[in-house]
Amino acid sequence: MQKRLIEIKWGLIFVIMMLLWMYFEKAMGWHDENIAEHAAYTNFVAIPSVLVYVLALLEKRRKYFNNVMTWRQGFISGMVITLGVVILTPFSQLVTHELITPDYFENVSAYAVNQGQMTQEEASNYFNLTSYLWQSAVFALIVGTLTSAIVALFVRRKA
Repeated sequence: MQKRLIEIKWGLIFVIMMLLWMYFEKAMGWHDENIAEHAAYTNFVAIPSVLVYVLALLEKRRKYFNNVMTWRQGFISGMVITLGVVILTPFSQLVTHELITPDYFENVSAYAVNQGQMTQEEASNYFNLTSYLWQSAVFALIVGTLTSAIVALFVRRKA
């Protein structure tokens, strides 16, 4: 457990960053009056997300591996962060949709229906907490794995 404290810390930092991002999106109106812009602008969360992984793996390399880290060691550390994020996903989704933006599902459903992208039934089935719990956990696992693999390539260092 002691050897994974850095990853646990950065997994928590990642979740906090995501909650702050959700608050930012809400403040920008991307969850209500400017919801048409949400699909495009929400992708910018990739920048701080990758930055968190870079900072985490650099800290792991510096503090735990004495500035020498293989791709495999970096990837495993990244995957531990990813596992923490996946485990905390239900909590972060609950905070997001119950406290930060409780009207999001209603707003995005109405937008999708008004744009002719979905029927009301399709929108109701897609935009709800249960669906988002699954989507966000699977997305976190897939993107966390890819991010871990790529970032580990850049932060590895030979002796």
